Amino acid sequence: MAWQRIRGHDALVEGFRRAVQQGRLAHAYLFTGPAGVGKRLFALELAKSLLCEKAAEGSLQACDHCPSCVQVEAGTHPDFFPAVRPPEALEFPIDLMRQLCASFALKSARGRGKVVLIDDADDLNEEAANCFLKTLEEPPPRSVLILIGSTPDRQLQTIVSRCQVIRFAPLAPELVDELLQAQGIDDTALRARLVRLSGGSPGLAKELADPALWDFRRALLAGLTKAPIASVDLARQWMDFVEEAGKESAAQRHCAQLVLRLLIDFLEDALTIALNGTPRRTEPEEWPGLEALAQRAGPDRLLEALERCLEADRQIDRRVQLVLILEGLMDALGQKFLG
Repeated sequence: MAWQRIRGHDALVEGFRRAVQQGRLAHAYLFTGPAGVGKRLFALELAKSLLCEKAAEGSLQACDHCPSCVQVEAGTHPDFFPAVRPPEALEFPIDLMRQLCASFALKSARGRGKVVLIDDADDLNEEAANCFLKTLEEPPPRSVLILIGSTPDRQLQTIVSRCQVIRFAPLAPELVDELLQAQGIDDTALRARLVRLSGGSPGLAKELADPALWDFRRALLAGLTKAPIASVDLARQWMDFVEEAGKESAAQRHCAQLVLRLLIDFLEDALTIALNGTPRRTEPEEWPGLEALAQRAGPDRLLEALERCLEADRQIDRRVQLVLILEGLMDALGQKFLG
């Protein structure tokens, strides 16, 4: 039944149940929190429950079987408007927002209200946000607007002030482990690594479970802890690995950012060692190499290297050519920070 797929957010589910029962459902919500913790799935279940043909008045329990439930799940319900930024677009297109607002203003096709789901609220520019503002201020009757983002700080204040902000926290390690096991990951040691690296995000843990990613992770760590760093070779290997993710540039960018996350984990643990702390993201057998890196680079240069990695992440978001980003990053790490 509905809501059984939502794990780790029981208090939020109960809060929405009470709001519906008491007729206090807000007209607009901003869901924030880390990627991969279930924000979109929660929004989908909420939309399904609100539009279900068999749901009792004041109930938040969808049947999961009526035509409305099936259509919401498929994204084809005439009163459900899921919108995402096109993969190659830097920002949410204004034309798409205008089309969304115009469609949403029409009378409900099924009579149970309407639901808008904007999955890339972080990418609303001022023009798109201002276009959406009138819909936020004067929504149609029985309508709910859901925006999904990372933090309120990434949204325009005019949007945040008109939404009820719902914070999705990372999931408990035991629950992430349980979900990984349910997905067929039986290796206890691997699950423990994934739980540690995921930061409470089952979605990220699942992505990190790719064996090819772990093979490249080992090669990357070996290259970073060897002096001098073969930055040209590492950049080429990284680009080759990224190209194996698929021909679409969106898939390649996502893969590059996954590897970048692992690189940041290495550098953070090396910095922790340099400051006489205990590493949290890497394995004990990897610590000798990180200790050598920490001794060679020192805290200040490791911190600068981390800042350079974060800049590379922002460049990927801005759609700078990947090969230039990776070559520039590895050259900086090899020549300036870690070499």
